[in-house]
Amino acid sequence: MIATTDSATNSAASAALGSCVRRHWSVARAWQTNVALGLIGVALFLLTRQLVSEYDHFTIGFSGVSGWSCILYLGAAFLVLTQPVDRFTFPIILGVAVACRVVALDAPPYLSSDIYRYVWDGVVQHAHISPYRYVPGDAVLAFLRAPHQSIFDKINRRDYAHTIYPPAAQVLFYLITWISPTITFMKTVMVLFEGVTMYALVTLLQALGLRREQTLLYAWCPVLVWEIAGSGHLDSAAMAFIALALLVRFRKRPVLTGIFLGVAILLKLYPLVLFPALYRRGDFKMPATIAAVIALGYASYSSVGVLVFGFLGGYVKEEGMATGARYFLLELSQYIPGLRGLSTAPYYVFCAAVFAVIIWWCWRVAGSGGDNRRKPFASDGVAGFLSPAFGLASALTFLFSPHYAWYIVWLIPFFTLMPNLPILTYVLGFFYLYTTPLAEPGPRMFLANKILYASVLGAFIIQLVLKRWPIHRSLFVQPVIASESL
Repeated sequence: MIATTDSATNSAASAALGSCVRRHWSVARAWQTNVALGLIGVALFLLTRQLVSEYDHFTIGFSGVSGWSCILYLGAAFLVLTQPVDRFTFPIILGVAVACRVVALDAPPYLSSDIYRYVWDGVVQHAHISPYRYVPGDAVLAFLRAPHQSIFDKINRRDYAHTIYPPAAQVLFYLITWISPTITFMKTVMVLFEGVTMYALVTLLQALGLRREQTLLYAWCPVLVWEIAGSGHLDSAAMAFIALALLVRFRKRPVLTGIFLGVAILLKLYPLVLFPALYRRGDFKMPATIAAVIALGYASYSSVGVLVFGFLGGYVKEEGMATGARYFLLELSQYIPGLRGLSTAPYYVFCAAVFAVIIWWCWRVAGSGGDNRRKPFASDGVAGFLSPAFGLASALTFLFSPHYAWYIVWLIPFFTLMPNLPILTYVLGFFYLYTTPLAEPGPRMFLANKILYASVLGAFIIQLVLKRWPIHRSLFVQPVIASESL
């Protein structure tokens, strides 16, 4: 009888507490969350269709599509991070993500022509020729043009640039074109790699006690729909292997961590910067595995000698990386008294100092026990390595200020695991400005970067203020709702 009374009392108290929470203006029921997400999802789907139609007929322009997409994405992110969810929420998220990507798959790439080089490199390999040996316009490869004329005609830099893509990328191109040497199939495979990324993110989130519905931050991000489903960029495969590396690092599997990170490096090179964060002090298996994977990859194409590095050196010069002409922070320093005329050497020293600080942070985390589950992202947390990994990825991006949207997509898996206002501002701000006339290299792009970096700085200050004085918690209650299984 006493137990029954206590149970009834507890139930009444819980009901009263639940009623109190529900009375807060910002809290909805799960079905209301689902309806709102469904409506936003339909709007995002229609905007994706509009994006495809904008290729041929101007209506609201790319900036109109991107701007409205960003607004809808913000609304969806707010809902999934602050409102109740149920077992129907995750299927809605997946359904919208798939629908938006399917719409973009069949459309020809418009904002980038890199994918044509992917297909061409695969075709060349099927002719038993190294993709690094000749430029596409070389007369030696003339016999391949007629069967693939529509591909050849749209290859950028075809008359002077050897392929820039590393060995794992070439293996991937070979396998994909072995099945179907078409643009649509290449894009389809890149979207399938996003499925791998989603799997790793869902598994990590649930292992950390977070809601799987948080993957909406990745699945509905408009820049991914544009750059992966729309343009088929290789960065999707790199993201998949990065996400897998994070997952197996969390599970403390050093050999698998080395394999996945090594493959990611052989796809796009820049994941190398994550090595200090994924390293565990005293572990020799992971670095040895990475070295072996990279050595095996380059050895497979070593018959061409130094040509195996392709157009990398030329691309560095062409994009102003060698002279620092396109590094925003270096360019900005020319307007600061006392720093005018600053050369690239001091800037590289500054960059090295920034990375040294983050690597020291990585070293501290690498030596911690990593068993704190209450604060998983703390230095001694079970996922303590994720914060410095995110820091390294962000530092590389901010310091070297990429000018193309596909170079920032690798930040989105980290953002999905650890949402924060500065990176949200950077990703959406970059994406929107990238679709405006300000994306033109020169003074316009410098202005765009000033707007972007100032916005990120403002977002960082706001986040610090909210962390110190969390007034937002009294305005928007975050319910503690468990994610249900399908």
